[in-house]
Amino acid sequence: MADKGESVKVAVRVRPFNQREKDRGAKLIIDMNGTQTRIQNPDAPKDEPKMFAFDYSYWSHDGYIEQDNGILEPKPGSKYASQKRVFQDLGQGVLDNAFKGFNCSLFAYGQTGSGKSYSMVGYGENKGIVPITCDELFKTMAKSGADVKYQITFSMLEIYNEQVRDLLQKVNPKGGLQVRQNPKLGLFYVQDLKKVAVGSYKEIEKRIAEGTSNRTVASTNMNATSSRAHTVVTITFDQISKNESGQETKKTSVINLVDLAGSERADSTGATGDRLKEGANINKSLSALGNVISALADLSMGKKKIMVPYRDSVLTKLLQNALGGNSKTIMIAALSPADINYDETLGTLRYADRAKKIKNKAVVNENPLDKLIRELREENEKLKKALTGGGVGAVDSGAGMTAEEREKMRKAMEEEIRAQLMANQEALGDMGTSWEEKVKRDQEEYDADNKEKVMADARKNKEPHFTNLNEDPLLSGMVSHFVSGSQTTIGRKDADPAPNITLNGLSIQKNHAVVINESGEISLKPGGPGAKIKVNGSPLTGPRVLDHLDRVLFGSSHMYVFKNPMKPKKGDGTPDKVDWDFAQKEIAQAKGFATGAMSGLTKDQQRAQEQVLEILPLVSEANAVSEELNKHKSFEVVLISGAAQEGSGKETKVMVKMKNLLNGNTWLWERGKFMNRRYLMQDLYQRWLDGDEEIKNISKEADPFWEPTEDVLIGSCNAFLQSLGYYLDFDDQLAVTDYKGTEEGQMSVVIAPCTQAGKAVDEDKFVDDPQELVGKPYHYKVMIRNCDVNKARFSKGLFVKYRVYNEDTYNQTPTLSGTLSPEWNHSRVISIPSVSQDHLDYFENGSITFLLFGVQEDEVADSKLVKMTTKELREMESIKTNQERPGLSQRRMTSFGLDSSGDSSQLKAEFILLQKKYERLEKKEKRMQEICKEWEGKPAEQQQYEPFYRAVSAVAYSTGTKLKTRVHLLNQILHGHKKAKASTGDNNITKTEEGLDKPYVIPTKESHPDTNGDNKMQDIQKKATGQKSTTCIIL
Repeated sequence: MADKGESVKVAVRVRPFNQREKDRGAKLIIDMNGTQTRIQNPDAPKDEPKMFAFDYSYWSHDGYIEQDNGILEPKPGSKYASQKRVFQDLGQGVLDNAFKGFNCSLFAYGQTGSGKSYSMVGYGENKGIVPITCDELFKTMAKSGADVKYQITFSMLEIYNEQVRDLLQKVNPKGGLQVRQNPKLGLFYVQDLKKVAVGSYKEIEKRIAEGTSNRTVASTNMNATSSRAHTVVTITFDQISKNESGQETKKTSVINLVDLAGSERADSTGATGDRLKEGANINKSLSALGNVISALADLSMGKKKIMVPYRDSVLTKLLQNALGGNSKTIMIAALSPADINYDETLGTLRYADRAKKIKNKAVVNENPLDKLIRELREENEKLKKALTGGGVGAVDSGAGMTAEEREKMRKAMEEEIRAQLMANQEALGDMGTSWEEKVKRDQEEYDADNKEKVMADARKNKEPHFTNLNEDPLLSGMVSHFVSGSQTTIGRKDADPAPNITLNGLSIQKNHAVVINESGEISLKPGGPGAKIKVNGSPLTGPRVLDHLDRVLFGSSHMYVFKNPMKPKKGDGTPDKVDWDFAQKEIAQAKGFATGAMSGLTKDQQRAQEQVLEILPLVSEANAVSEELNKHKSFEVVLISGAAQEGSGKETKVMVKMKNLLNGNTWLWERGKFMNRRYLMQDLYQRWLDGDEEIKNISKEADPFWEPTEDVLIGSCNAFLQSLGYYLDFDDQLAVTDYKGTEEGQMSVVIAPCTQAGKAVDEDKFVDDPQELVGKPYHYKVMIRNCDVNKARFSKGLFVKYRVYNEDTYNQTPTLSGTLSPEWNHSRVISIPSVSQDHLDYFENGSITFLLFGVQEDEVADSKLVKMTTKELREMESIKTNQERPGLSQRRMTSFGLDSSGDSSQLKAEFILLQKKYERLEKKEKRMQEICKEWEGKPAEQQQYEPFYRAVSAVAYSTGTKLKTRVHLLNQILHGHKKAKASTGDNNITKTEEGLDKPYVIPTKESHPDTNGDNKMQDIQKKATGQKSTTCIIL
């Protein structure tokens, strides 16, 4: 086995639908049978599903029942995979190999929310692989004989944005812990990482809780998104025993339990076009991990000269042993079952499929204890000589290096040697301390550090307090702040006097908030002007009494739920269980986004709603960073309808608008680009907190807040084309509206049938049934006359883009500058060689969207604004918006299910069409009544039927189907009259003829709502004109 290697074991697991997926009626795309997993493309249901085979395929989507103790068990006969079964297959293997002395690694991979943490850690009574493995480890140790001594050390770290944080330390050095390489073993390790001795599973449980709590506080203070961080728990398991010769030997197993960051694909987020994409470290480690897995898979398949890029990221350095090295490795890939996540889930399956090709060569790590001590001492002596002797000086002879480069390399080598010397010295010191002393020392340290937490747990059921909410359920409820005193102050640690509750991070003021407790009634008020606080999604401007389970956001990232066990009455609309999603939906609703049930929405609309909930808190954070660093930029979430977008996509897009507060210039960023910039902003902010002076002189090209100027989409308007189907023209002044529905101007547009040369056509070309156009050539002209724009800043240049039917490229008017009322007088003839049903459908249901663009220039409009801070500018902007649109400072409620921007335009177009048809029919009616009167006024001997019939036909046939039908009826009567006269030979007027002397009523469209959809047309016309439908033709 050591020669051939052993493949990485790979398991996949699919979770149940979450509540949001149930609400929107999500479709299941995953199926499993034995070790096989199938995924069905929801957009191509007739295609064969893609098949994958793994060591284990765990179906945990349905088929379970909840026991009285909360544990989920499979129903009889179902294929549900419980936590217990997953441990038996995977965790037990880790345990067995650890006792044999092999290194073991278990890592979970998958997109955010796919169930990684559930498999690894679990929730409530349904414990995951990590706690069960640790528990079973100690149980197995307790059953073994006294001839073996066991020593277990525990460490927990987090990798975020290529920085390593020790989660067992409350405070970490700026820039994170250093990752070093052991020169002898070639492996990487984290310098100064705290490793604690543990003597029971309960102690490990406490340490995991401690690490999770520290992770929560740090992620809130740093505004780090927990789903983008990797968590690594390392358990070092030593077994010390005597061999046959009586020599003490140590068998060591290093167990790495890795919960990887969410695996959302960078390209799916739209960040591919960002000029600063390469600067973001946030996806670097996962990308590097993918490259390592691909390289190792190629090596395992016999390819030569493959360099495995372990050094490309911190994560791959630390996982070098787990992947392709001395380790028994298991990967569990978590799958999302819903159709909306098809692309990400397919990516996860392909990732796992590559990983199963990797082969590792695990060996038992067993050495005599005295040999280990001797080797450490010998290595220390060599390192000391290198420092004091000529070992480091060898750099001086480096060819082709400047003196500065040689000095830099010499210092780096010295630093590496000192770090290794300290690590060896620490290892020797540990060997000189008894295990019992280490466990006691670390336990006493833990008790001292966590005395407050133990007391806090006992107070939660008795005293009012704030408990944190986090997007990661594991991190919610980890931090509590009590407000039992008559007055509790909240603010930054540098406030004087110091606040009772200290919060750090974005938008937190020195004196941020004050909590008043009057006989158990708790009220909250801002600590000073400009303090950002939201209660239940709405800004707090003055004192407010808090109810049990109210949601409170301090600054940009400190989200809490208030709990008052003394007065447990909830406010209206508060559910029994408040989580992160509920709090974010509330904020979104307060900002004007509808977040109701999603069952009636399309997949694209569902995705848009989820993205809004995801991006809103990040946009708030970006605004706060801009204020802290004084970048003079503001950000807001916008929804851009498909019609108002360039490109072929027609779904509503969630975008972020960045605005330059100095000159009003704006940019629209796609979600992916914003997410990428947000990580860079975070990195810049962290460097600022760390005191990095270089960020003051950062070039604009490297600044995530800077963008070169670009033309801005002012707004759009739609011209609907129903009139073309009847050979009528469309001529109107259209309102140009932005993404909020705010009117930005008026555009004069004409769309009219014409000749091939572009000349106007006669009115007689009018048809009542568009089907008459099929198979015939057709020409129409698009004319953009002029526009009136409201905002003066767009006078630098204005132009319009549009396209018709299936055109891929946009047509563009000339750019006119120096005016807000450009006269383009643009016209273009569109020719259709032969009208098809597709063209008629386009006329009936389609529209031409005219996109109005403004030219932007990078200049400061008012020099006074430069002296103002970003915070002052944002406040001024908010006041200005309120004054311009009183009562409408928030956007109007945006519904994801309806793109209402075109509804009024379409109704208006329909009304204009019907009005024109009505006017045309009125003219025909008037002419026919004139013919009737002329005929009626003649003497009986001059009332000739043939001329009368021809005159009526000429008018009726020029209008359309309905009147044609009536004339056909008249024709039949006249024809019957002729036959009657011919058969009798009587020239006198008969009874039939006498009947024709009486008025004959031909009802018009308005009085016959039975065919061709006239009901709708009649209703719209009645409503639009307020007229009753009484028109008829008297013959």
